[in-house]
Amino acid sequence: MKQITLSPEQRERLAGQLQTLFQSEFDEPLSAFRAEQVLDLMLKTLGPGIYNQAVQDVRAHLQSKLDDLDGEVYVDDQT
Repeated sequence: MKQITLSPEQRERLAGQLQTLFQSEFDEPLSAFRAEQVLDLMLKTLGPGIYNQAVQDVRAHLQSKLDDLDGEVYVDDQT
């Protein structure tokens, strides 16, 4: 699996959202450094499962398109 990477803008936005979440829901201030550490842990632990699910979803979608292919382009040669 390819390592999941975020742009600096995405990292900053998500870290900010984590800081807001911790402050509002847990009344716990979270420094930018700690927020990035939590973000890295989430990417490391949740990322592979989410990636694998996305691959399976794409596989199922493509398979359904391939299954429809015969019906879309099949030419009856029994004339």
